[in-house]
Amino acid sequence: MHRIRHVLLALLFGQTALLAAPAKNVILIGIDDLNDWVGCLDGHPQVQTPNIDRLAAEGTLFSNAHCQAPVCNPSRTSLVTGLRPTTTGVYGLSPWFRSVDELKDLTSLPQAFRKNGYRTALTGKIFHTYPPNRKDRAAEFEQYGPPCNFGPIPEKKFVKELPHKLVDWGVFPEKDEQQNDYEIASWAVDFIQQAESDEKPFFLGVGFGRPHVPLFASREWFDLYPEETLKMPPVLFNDRDDVPEFAWYLNWRLPEPRLKWVQENHQWLPLVRAYLASVSFVDSQVGRVLDALENSPHADNTIVVLFSDHGWHLGEKGITGKNTLWERSTRVPLIIAGPDLPKSQDVEQPAELLDIYPTLLELCGIEAVSSLEGLSLKPQLDRPDTPRRPAITTHNIGNHSVRSKDWRYIRYADGSEELYNLKEDPNEWHNLAAQAGQQARIAELRQYLPKDEAKHVKGSGGRVLWKEDGIWYWERKDIRTIEKSF
Repeated sequence: MHRIRHVLLALLFGQTALLAAPAKNVILIGIDDLNDWVGCLDGHPQVQTPNIDRLAAEGTLFSNAHCQAPVCNPSRTSLVTGLRPTTTGVYGLSPWFRSVDELKDLTSLPQAFRKNGYRTALTGKIFHTYPPNRKDRAAEFEQYGPPCNFGPIPEKKFVKELPHKLVDWGVFPEKDEQQNDYEIASWAVDFIQQAESDEKPFFLGVGFGRPHVPLFASREWFDLYPEETLKMPPVLFNDRDDVPEFAWYLNWRLPEPRLKWVQENHQWLPLVRAYLASVSFVDSQVGRVLDALENSPHADNTIVVLFSDHGWHLGEKGITGKNTLWERSTRVPLIIAGPDLPKSQDVEQPAELLDIYPTLLELCGIEAVSSLEGLSLKPQLDRPDTPRRPAITTHNIGNHSVRSKDWRYIRYADGSEELYNLKEDPNEWHNLAAQAGQQARIAELRQYLPKDEAKHVKGSGGRVLWKEDGIWYWERKDIRTIEKSF
């Protein structure tokens, strides 16, 4: 009886301690247009990203993570709602998802934490833009810092031949402190330093703009990548020969130039150098946020998730920019680190940005939201080799990529297909879809294609493609009447 009493007391005190354990804080760090050119992902042999790399060493790197859409707004809408673009109907750069009647009452990621007693704050770009009015802002986060604006912009463009003011690259401004991302990081640092341990737990979103164009960084970051020794991305110049013509329809006319243009205008090397410099600059701002956390009372009680909304081409497949269903455009950094989570771990199973929402709920002990289409990554955090379904990326209706551990299958809206063995062909140079011996594999991957696809919601615009009366329209223009850009 004496022994039983001691066991019961131990269980009681254990339960009390468990109930009294403080809730975990969350810092969600978003980076815009960052592909796998990160040290821990080996995307470029010369890239220097010591701060993102140290976060990976302190947590788990999902090295086969992919976005739900290779465009900012649908990708971020998917992340914060936990729903695929084929469910939301948000495929383009507009609209703001709350303007869609069917999406007005969804519980967003920050709202889920807010409903569970968290203090919520945002600075920079986690949504595509800040909510457009005061009421919408108040409904999402409680506190806001500086928004993302990709500034400052010089009075005269460096690359004058490209008309869009944001499609530019060069050494600018003189000091890091002049960058919008520096301001965003400073606000996040202040928030972390001022957050009291005995107050509510916090959910802090920090969204950086670089390396989204314009690719500006101060001189010190360009000096990391001397022109004389810079390695260019591997490119096969006839790479489009075995690719369906419809692949062009996903990026028919864009402000970002084609590889042919940057080569003819001697801008390919400057573009690659500017992208790398911008990556290292934004890495330094991630480092400022991580340093603030490490030097705060919250260091041992905060989960950090770092992601990018999609990748970016630097000449591969003949283009620059995003808007494709290939590896360079869909693969993104995804790192999860925090108390009681594994360190220096690499998960090669497919992961989706869609999975961040349910993963954070589970890690923080918050009841699951039933509408979510993502799956928690907790099983892979516990055992990296735990199998998972493939990652699905969508770019407008009917165009989907299915990425498994070693394979990518693409099906376009006209029925044309691509298949790549990423283990043997990491650059996706050899389309195997027409090979008779691959039909069983295609059938296996095809089963993951979305069965039902929502129509484009009202107000859709920017990077949108649809078919009407047998005619394909790119950004509301008959594709037959406009030439491919550059």
